[in-house]
Amino acid sequence: MWKANRITSRLSIQWPIIQAPMAGGATTPELVAAVSEAGGLGTLGAAYMSPRHIRDAIRAIRERTEKPFGVNLFIPEDFDEGQPIAANVTAALRAVRRELDIPEDPPITSFTENFAEQLAVVLEEAPAVFSFTFGMLDPRSLQALKQKGVTVIGTATTVREAVALEACGVDMIVAQGSEAGGHRGSFLPDAPSNLIGTMALVPQIVDRVSIPVIAAGGMMDGRGIAAAFALGAEAAQLGTAFLTCPESGAHPLHKQAIRETSDENIVLTRAFSGKWARGIQNDFIRKMTPLEHELPTYPVLNALTKDIRAASGKQQQSGYMSLWAGQAAPLGRELGAGELVMQLVEETKRVCGSLG
Repeated sequence: MWKANRITSRLSIQWPIIQAPMAGGATTPELVAAVSEAGGLGTLGAAYMSPRHIRDAIRAIRERTEKPFGVNLFIPEDFDEGQPIAANVTAALRAVRRELDIPEDPPITSFTENFAEQLAVVLEEAPAVFSFTFGMLDPRSLQALKQKGVTVIGTATTVREAVALEACGVDMIVAQGSEAGGHRGSFLPDAPSNLIGTMALVPQIVDRVSIPVIAAGGMMDGRGIAAAFALGAEAAQLGTAFLTCPESGAHPLHKQAIRETSDENIVLTRAFSGKWARGIQNDFIRKMTPLEHELPTYPVLNALTKDIRAASGKQQQSGYMSLWAGQAAPLGRELGAGELVMQLVEETKRVCGSLG
């Protein structure tokens, strides 16, 4: 069943299994390299990294593997850094900071990394794959990447977004179902009404585009991967499944929360960043949910909560950390990343064999 397809052939990988590009430190060079060494495609979630950090991470991955891997960035969005912050939101954030015993009104020095400078490093280092989320890459950058031999992958949460991505020239599309953990990749527009599940989304996108489709959202084992193939995807992208690996940079409390959570405790929220994201319910989400309609947008709120998230992790308090996870998180396992890839391969083989 593991015949070569357009994705494995194009990316020169053995297995059509992709480790999702989770930004924020989870995708360490060790994790990315281990997945690629096992025959899948490891991906560095570099959106929050400085250009120098991206270069260092790419080179650290290359010290660990000669296999292909990817780098992911967020497409910058227009935002008003001077937007007024509602008094109720300010008061809630100050109250949390008092609990954590950190300054109530820390200065915000920046909201995002410089995308042009980040992309310049990607172009110089030329990894096998560049993927992006939250929008469409401009034609000049896309062409520059292709001239370097880099395969370009965009993220879609609707058929309309997939059609737009194909028209702009990407090589492949990640079809991100609403079950996926972390930030939604929606951009036409980013709205909770775009909550199309993986099983409904993947075949619709497959039918509307001619380029390869990668299924993402809610897959944790071989059953999910086999289902993705049945829906017409040519690869499966898993994120939460790799968060509990020892190579993952996720905080130990984040890993523990994934192991202990239930399906009903995983929610969509704007509480941490101002952009819809899926994670495990905790005290911070509960405090901010009543203020939903007053929250500032991304990346302003993301910058405003950065100190809270950092202090919470340092103080071993998971109540104020962003515990991103997909809806199938309770199926998570504690395996080395390479071992997990091989287990996924064997499970998928067994499932497909039992159906045959």
